[in-house]
Amino acid sequence: QRQLVESGGGLAQPGGSLRLSCEASGFTLDSYSVGWFRQAPGKEREFVAAISGSGNTAYADSVEDRFSISRHNTKHTAWLQMNSLKPEDTAVYYCAVENYAARISYSVGRYDYWGQGTQVTVSS
Repeated sequence: QRQLVESGGGLAQPGGSLRLSCEASGFTLDSYSVGWFRQAPGKEREFVAAISGSGNTAYADSVEDRFSISRHNTKHTAWLQMNSLKPEDTAVYYCAVENYAARISYSVGRYDYWGQGTQVTVSS
């Protein structure tokens, strides 16, 4: 059974950092691109960052220069390093994979498997 499990969420102060992990089980990440999305209460799920199989990356304007996405295929894991956190970063964060490693997609509908989400709260 293919699963994605996120971890690393929690409470951070404004200006602080968190590192989210996304671990795949039941499959390897080699054939997949990886994306991170987030959903705040009352809002739609939105694109945060993505990384292709070759390591190309893309970021939402709101997190550019603050967040960094990375992956390690042999460890079946991807990460989202979040620095300089702001209260508006508060949301449930989801990792997802698309069975097309060469492509970076920004749309929720492109992704094939999703994790259960991890809560990130930024507050003083």
